[in-house]
Amino acid sequence: MSDTEGHQVYTGYDRAAIDRAGQAEAFDAIGDRYDDVFPHKEGQLTAGAWLAKELPAGSRVLDVGCGTGVPTARQLADAGHRVTGIDISPGMVELGRANVPGADFRLMDLADLEHAGLGPFDGVAAFFSLLMLPRKEIPVALRMLHGRLRPGGLLALGMVEADVDDFAIPFLGHTIRVSGYLREELRQVVSDAGFEIDGEETFAYAPASTDVSPEIQVFLNCRRP
Repeated sequence: MSDTEGHQVYTGYDRAAIDRAGQAEAFDAIGDRYDDVFPHKEGQLTAGAWLAKELPAGSRVLDVGCGTGVPTARQLADAGHRVTGIDISPGMVELGRANVPGADFRLMDLADLEHAGLGPFDGVAAFFSLLMLPRKEIPVALRMLHGRLRPGGLLALGMVEADVDDFAIPFLGHTIRVSGYLREELRQVVSDAGFEIDGEETFAYAPASTDVSPEIQVFLNCRRP
C-alpha cells in the first residue's frame, strides 16, 4: 500500500535513522504497571468512542502502539469492530492478547506496516504512539497510515503537547525518547499528511505516579478524504 501519490513512503526514508533502542525494553519492563500509572484516560476513551461510533459496524480498525489493549482495543472490539493491534514491545503484545482475546495482536514496528500485507483499514487509532518517533519520522508515519486507510477512513490521534524532538525523559525507572508539537504545528503536520481534521479536544492529565510529569494531551479526530 502506498500514499495518495502512489509512493511507498518509508521506501524513501533513511532506514538507518530508525532507532528504537531501549523503547521496547522499557515498555516490556513496565508491563501492566502502565495502566496503573495512567488509570483514567478520559481523553483516550472519548476519542476511542468517537472512532467506534463513527465507523460502520464490523469495520477493520488498526490500533497503533496498542500497549496492553486497554482501553482502546477492548473498546473497539466491544463495539463490534475487527481490531488489529501492533506494538514493538513483546510484553505489551502478550498483555493485549490476554486482555482482549477477540482482537489480533502482532509484534511489529510501525515502519514495517507498509509491507506487512495488512489492511486496508476503515479506521486507525494512534494514541501516544507517534510521540515515540523522532519528529522527522512522524510525517512519514502519518502519510503511511493515510495510505493504509480506505477513502473516507478515520484516524483518531492522541499526542502530548510538547515542543520537543527525540528528547530523553525518565519514565517509571527507565528512559524513553519522545517527540511532540505545539497544537497549531501538530494540526499542520496532520493536514500536510492528507487528513482533514473534524474535531479536536485537549485534556490536562496528571498521572497517578509522581515519576511521570503532568501533561496536556491533544486528541484529533481525522478523516482521509
